[in-house]
Formats: sequence, C-alpha cells, structure tokens
Amino acid sequence: MVSRRFPRWTVALPVALALGLSGCGSAVPAGSAATPAGAAKGAKEVTVFAAASLTGAFTALGKHFEAAHPGTSVKFNFGSSATLAQQIAQGAPADVFAAASPATMKTVTDASPATSPKTFVRNKLQIAVPSDNPAKVDELKDLADPKVKVALCAEQVPCGAAAVKALDAAGLEVKPVTLEQDVKATLTKVELGEVDAALVYRTDVIAAAGKVQGIAFPEADKAINDYPIAALPKAPAGELAEQFVGLVLSPQGKDVLTKAGFEAP
Repeated sequence: MVSRRFPRWTVALPVALALGLSGCGSAVPAGSAATPAGAAKGAKEVTVFAAASLTGAFTALGKHFEAAHPGTSVKFNFGSSATLAQQIAQGAPADVFAAASPATMKTVTDASPATSPKTFVRNKLQIAVPSDNPAKVDELKDLADPKVKVALCAEQVPCGAAAVKALDAAGLEVKPVTLEQDVKATLTKVELGEVDAALVYRTDVIAAAGKVQGIAFPEADKAINDYPIAALPKAPAGELAEQFVGLVLSPQGKDVLTKAGFEAP
C-alpha cells in the first residue's frame, strides 16, 4: 500500500506516441470560429495533443472542425499532460497542445518560448464511487479510512497534484492502493470495481454517467486546475493549428466544453 504523502519519486513516463484518430463529423453551426478549407495553405492534417480529461469535448470539436474543412483530418493524442509535454519538448510533431495545468504547459513553453498559451477552461475534482457505493463514501474524510480502497493520480500529473492540494487543505492522510498515470486510468479503477473511490475531475464523472456517481466536496475549490491551450510555433500545420485553437476559444467551443462540465476561466 502506498503512502498518500507521495514521496517525490520520479514516475517513469512513456515516451512512445499513441496517436488517436477523431472521426469525421457533423455540420458546424453558423458563427463557428473555424475558417473555410484551404486557408492553411495545403495542410490537410492537424495534430492535437490534449489532456485525457478533454477526450470527449475535443473529439466533438474535432468533428466540427473537420466538417468545416472538407478533406482535413484532426488527429488526437490524449493522455497525461506531463507525458504529452515531455513528448513535445523532445520533438514530437504536434500542432496544438491543450494541458490540464499551467505547470505542464510550462514544460513546452520553456522548450519553445514563442508559444503563447491561453487559459480556456477550469476543472475541479470530485470523489468518484461505484454506482452502488459499497463503501458508503459520503465526504472527503471517508477516504482516510484504511478500509476504503482509494485510487489517485500520480502526483506528477495534474489530477494528482490537485488531489494533493485538496487533501492537504482538508488536513487528511490517505493511503491509496494505486497511483495512476492519468485521470481516465484512475476513473477506470472505479468503473471496474477495483477501488471504492477515486479523486478525479468532475468532467470525467459526467462522462461516465451511469457507471459511477460523483460526490462534490468543499476542498475541491482549493485545487481548481486552469487548462491552457497553444498552437505550437514549429507546428507542421501552423494555420490549421491557429484555427483549431480559435474554435476552442470561440462561443461554439465554450458551449461544447461547458456541456462537458468544464467551467469558464
């Protein structure tokens, strides 16, 4: 069993790229920030590296973008922001990076100072428990009960850093049975019934409706994560990258993100 006061060990983060494809999509409502096809001077593909918690919302926005740019595809690489930031800093061919924390974006901006990130949403934690809540978890302090099996994100990734802040704010010591490398993997432990509870983002609880239930707690307000996004200065599809960021920042993008449970910055 692992102590919650995570020792400052270094978690080995994978450097292999796992690029996921978004499907073709639906029509874009009038007023979308996306611009017509051909504006990117021949580029036909834009590669977006994004935090795992953005999977649902960004997949939807990718479909809107493709519909506005016939013949253009959006390729996504979703995962731990810390892992993605390292990949980009090491030269991975990304056009856009959307991170779950300013700290992980800084890894990229330190490597490419010309990058100018913009905060586009905020996210906060909830306690996720199985639908039947077998451990009868009602509040944050219940996670300190040694009989309750808890999953947390590793401290090196944004959801783990937020969990540390929230638990410290509550003055709690929690001993997780597992530390996962991104929020989706952490939530999966709850969905499979392998743990009694986990600290994950509110948006992930919403996305898993019917599989888990979420419990809000006041200390989450002490650990809100800002999400920055940037078109990368050496992006192979530079103009398409700027246009995708424009879509995310547009009223249409904000609407999709708000419906997914994200908050305005």
